[in-house]
Amino acid sequence: MDIDHQSLVGFAKSWGLFYLIALAAGVLIYALWPSNRARFDRAKKSILDKDDRPGD
Repeated sequence: MDIDHQSLVGFAKSWGLFYLIALAAGVLIYALWPSNRARFDRAKKSILDKDDRPGD
């Protein structure tokens, strides 16, 4: 089976697009999953922790 450059580019363009869409959907589902809310709230508030003030 001989694969030329044009068919490889066509395969990468078509299936690569579906791969990136599926990856983006997976990240979005992970970020909006209800059980991850506490983890993200903790990360959001940890940057403003009172121990991390400059000049202390």
